[in-house]
Amino acid sequence: MFERGAENRVEMGERRIQELQTLKVIAETLNQCNELDAMLSEVLKELLQIIGLETGWIFLIDEKGNYTLAADYQLPPGLKWKQKSPMCEGGCWCLDKYNDGRLKGAANIMECKRIENAFKYEWGDTKGITHHATVPLRAGEEKFGLLNVAGPNKSHFTSEELALLEAVAYQIGSAIKRIKLAENEQNLALLAERNRLARDLHDSVNQLLFSLMLTVRGTKEMTDDPQVKEMLSYMQELSQEALSEMRGLIWQLRPQGLENGLASALLSYGKVLGLDLEVDVKGVIDLPSTVEECLWRIGQEALNNCKKHAGSKQSNIEIKVKNKLVTMVIKDSGCGFHYDPKAAIPSLGLASMKERTEMLKGVFTLCSEVGKGTTIKVDIPI
Repeated sequence: MFERGAENRVEMGERRIQELQTLKVIAETLNQCNELDAMLSEVLKELLQIIGLETGWIFLIDEKGNYTLAADYQLPPGLKWKQKSPMCEGGCWCLDKYNDGRLKGAANIMECKRIENAFKYEWGDTKGITHHATVPLRAGEEKFGLLNVAGPNKSHFTSEELALLEAVAYQIGSAIKRIKLAENEQNLALLAERNRLARDLHDSVNQLLFSLMLTVRGTKEMTDDPQVKEMLSYMQELSQEALSEMRGLIWQLRPQGLENGLASALLSYGKVLGLDLEVDVKGVIDLPSTVEECLWRIGQEALNNCKKHAGSKQSNIEIKVKNKLVTMVIKDSGCGFHYDPKAAIPSLGLASMKERTEMLKGVFTLCSEVGKGTTIKVDIPI
C-alpha cells in the first residue's frame, strides 16, 4: 500500500513538472511573437506536440459573434475540403455556447457539428477524430475566441488535461490582448506623426510656396518684357498648382474637419481641390472610427482622381446607412474611361480603394464609360 502511494505521488509530481514545462514553452513562444496570426499558428503547433494530440484549430470571434479561422494544425481531409470551407462557414455548438455565455471554461468533450457534416456529406476522411475539447481564449473578462484540440479516437479529456488547456488558453488570451494594445499604440503613434508632418509642411513648404507666388506676382509688375512676363506667368501657375497639391497633401495627413463628421470633411476637401461638390447624407451617421477613416481616405482618393483626370469639377457623394451597412457612392460627370469589370483594377489609386474596402469586409464597385463619367460605390458592414 505504501509503495503504491509513493508511486502515485511520483507520477503526480512528474505530471506536474510536465505541465509546468508545457506552460514555460508556451510562454516563451508567446513572448517571442508580435504578429497575431504567426503567434497563434506557432503556439498551436507547440501545444499539440507537447500534449501529444494531432489536430487543433483556433477561432477568433468578435463582439458580434462573427468568427474567423485564425490558425489550424494538421486538419483531417474532411475539414480541409474546398479550402477549409467546413471550418470557415456555418455555425457549430461550441460557437453557440461561446456566444450565448454558456462556455465559461474548458469543456470535455464536445461532439463537433463540423466533423459530423464531414461524415454526412462525405467531404473526406476525418482520421479517427469524432470529438474535440474546447476552451475560450480570454484575458480577464475580455473574450477573444476559442481553442479547440482533438486526436484520433480521443473521446475523453481528464480534468488535469482540461486544466492545462485552460491555463494555456489564458496565456494565449493575454498575448492577444498585448498584441492588440501594441497595435493601438502604433496607430496612435502613426496619427501623431502624421499630425507633426502636416504641421511641418504647413509651416515650412506651404509658406515658402505662398511667398514664391507673391514674389512672382510682384516681379511681373516690375517688367514690361513680354517674354519675361510669360515666363513669370507660367511660374505663377506652377506655384499655384504646387500650393494646391501641398494643401491637399496636408489634408490627407491631418483631416481637419473630420471631427465634425465625414460629410463635412469631404465637403471641405472638395473646396480645397476647387471642385463643385454636393454631399447627400441619408440615415443617422454614427460610424466606428475605422470605418469613418476608411471612407474618408477613399473619398480623398476619388476626389483627387476627379480633379486630375475627369476633366470636370462636378462631383456628387451620397452616404447612406441602412440595415447595419454604410454605403458611399461617388459620381462625377467627367470624361470617364474604358473599364472591364472582369479585368484587374487599372490604377494604383483605385486598387488601394478596393483594398481598404475589403480590409473591412466590404464590397468595392467601379463603373466607368468613356464620355459618361465614373461611379465608385463602397459598401461596408457596421
